[in-house]
Amino acid sequence: MRLTIERAALLRALGHVQSVVERRNTIPILSNVLIRAEKGRLSLSATDMDLEIVETTPAQVARDGAMTAPAHTLYDIVRKLREGAQIELEASGDKSSLALRSGRSSFTLACLPPEDYPVMAGGDLPHGFALSASELNTLIERTRFAISTEETRYYLNGIYLHPASKGKTTTLRAVATDGHRLAQFELPLPSGAEGMPGIIVPRKTVLELRKLVEESEQEAQIGLSETKIRVAIGEATMTSKLIDGTFPDYDRVIPSNNDKTLEVDRKEFAEAVDRISTISTEKSRAVKLKIEQGSLEVSATSPENGTAVEELEARYSSSPLEIGFNSRYLLDITEQINGEGAQFVMSDAGSPTIVRDSADTSALYVLMPMRV
Repeated sequence: MRLTIERAALLRALGHVQSVVERRNTIPILSNVLIRAEKGRLSLSATDMDLEIVETTPAQVARDGAMTAPAHTLYDIVRKLREGAQIELEASGDKSSLALRSGRSSFTLACLPPEDYPVMAGGDLPHGFALSASELNTLIERTRFAISTEETRYYLNGIYLHPASKGKTTTLRAVATDGHRLAQFELPLPSGAEGMPGIIVPRKTVLELRKLVEESEQEAQIGLSETKIRVAIGEATMTSKLIDGTFPDYDRVIPSNNDKTLEVDRKEFAEAVDRISTISTEKSRAVKLKIEQGSLEVSATSPENGTAVEELEARYSSSPLEIGFNSRYLLDITEQINGEGAQFVMSDAGSPTIVRDSADTSALYVLMPMRV
């Protein structure tokens, strides 16, 4: 194998695939990236056996062939080379080493045979549909912050994606929850998604997918079965196993009889919560909302730091209410609201609160209160 490629093209492709590779691997070959050169194109593949990313990019291929090389080392070398540099890659005859040359720099990397590299079996993916990169990015951004990191409840370690009926229309709904908060976002159901099963896309897959869609304006082609999902976008294809579990009946968590509505300016509210939370204890991060007709008081108290209070204008016409929340969770949710107004629909100090964008019904958030 021998080829020449421009640094920016190799860096972009390596950046997408190398982040799949775990830093510590008990199986040495999984620390490597598979490099394949043929017909004027370079293909890079990386896998952790649950998730695989393959990306292709144009290159000047002098000799076809395949090779594996240490993923993170190769990425660090390319990243540190000069901008605009041309990079030459050449495999030794026995495929035990890879030579990298650029300008006056040259490196020789110890490699493993490409024949040993594992390839994820795609299998049959009977359900397929397309989403624009911006739609897919929005779906991920509006929900990923609520994915649980608690490994014991592994079925919460991802985004639950499924068709949902809403009146006479059917939507593609994404839901994530960690037990303290819930995020739900809906899109019009794309053509081809009608009979898809409910699937749980793992957290790592969600984060890697986000990197791909952030840098692309192309349409994402999605294929899935009950056990796997494949997303092809631009020159990159990601294949991932799904979480084998049952997502809880989240509809039971979303209150339907909350009768107290508070409306605030989203930016002013978020800034006030951020300032006041400076005083709250590191462990609880609690802030208290004291709500009365036409006014809102945000406060925090801690034995170590003292107290803080800030008053805001608000639209509220129900009976007075005092309720506490984790300030970090409040800020995470208000960050997802693009409009000027945030709406809180409450019942009492001990019941879940619904948070919405006043001008957008596609997203809904549920937040559990705290005792303060």
